[in-house]
Amino acid sequence: MKKVNSTTKIAFSVHSWLGLISGVFLLMLGLSGSALVFLKEIDHVLNADLLTVQPKGKRQSLDSIYRKIGFDHPNLAGIGWLNADAAPNDAYEFRLYQNDGKLTTYDLGMISINPYTGETLREGNLKDMNTGFLQWLIQFHWSFQLGIPGLLLATIFGITMLFSTISGFIIYRKYVWKVLIFQVGIKWDNWRTISSGLHRIVGVWAMVFNVVIFFTGFWMNKFSMDRSYWQKQIVSAPANTFAVQSIDEMLVTARKSMPDLIIQNVYLPTQPEKDFRISGPVKHQLALFYKGNTVSVDPSTGVIKSVERLSTRSLWEKIEATFFALHVGSFGGMAIKILYVIVGLSPGLLSITGALLWWRKVKRRYT
Repeated sequence: MKKVNSTTKIAFSVHSWLGLISGVFLLMLGLSGSALVFLKEIDHVLNADLLTVQPKGKRQSLDSIYRKIGFDHPNLAGIGWLNADAAPNDAYEFRLYQNDGKLTTYDLGMISINPYTGETLREGNLKDMNTGFLQWLIQFHWSFQLGIPGLLLATIFGITMLFSTISGFIIYRKYVWKVLIFQVGIKWDNWRTISSGLHRIVGVWAMVFNVVIFFTGFWMNKFSMDRSYWQKQIVSAPANTFAVQSIDEMLVTARKSMPDLIIQNVYLPTQPEKDFRISGPVKHQLALFYKGNTVSVDPSTGVIKSVERLSTRSLWEKIEATFFALHVGSFGGMAIKILYVIVGLSPGLLSITGALLWWRKVKRRYT
């Protein structure tokens, strides 16, 4: 019994300090993450006039749009076409991978283009507000708008939340089953009993969710802990080197190599060491598997360099292919997204109630 009490005491101390140190940041991650679950839907509602185009004639070639972007932005690390499945009345949207050589900026940009006229509809960096608050929020969620150090900070907080969840489980292990079968309620007597009950119940119900969310977030951003990545970021992107081959022809070639691929991402190279690449799930594959199927084409020769299928990858690679969908809740319908929004607010609520519980303990100690 004594050993259990000692373990609980240590767990409580760890849980408290982790919450106090990272609570505010976890609150911001939770709030921003919940808002971004419906990013596309909200963005298209708020910017319907901007992002809805009138189909007039034939769309311009992807190659001409690619070169237009490259000429307007002469120092890009790469370009990502974000909506290869765009409907006839949708604007094309692109992510601009930039590198200004400064660690203090996580230099991403975006541009929306009318595919029929080639007109730029909106353009800017995600560190600014000129492309809209939601676009700014994407980069805030990744890095708190603090550049590469902020990206590392968000990664570290993913680890702290994991330890916080584990220590919380140790503290409330006797209540877990009771909470799950609704045998534990909230006493509404005062702020102390309310905060204690909310912290226990919300913590238990959100436990698995938070482990999944914060582990996947940590894993996808673990590159921020790589010294070589930091070294690359202090070197500005050189002048663009355009693909020799037509982007449209490479897209056709890539499609033929994997005809059952549902293209979700298209990478357009602007540097000599990068390939043209398409990726996404294949038909009849669970939406949970976001990555794993990729076709790469040499932009100089137009020859297929590699064709990789998720079905041929290792078990861990298959598991890893689910991380993005699990993190953002894109693997289900409306019900899953609503659940992600609600449970995604739990880190913030846990931070607030945890701080109240800590304050109560401090007051007891000195009164």
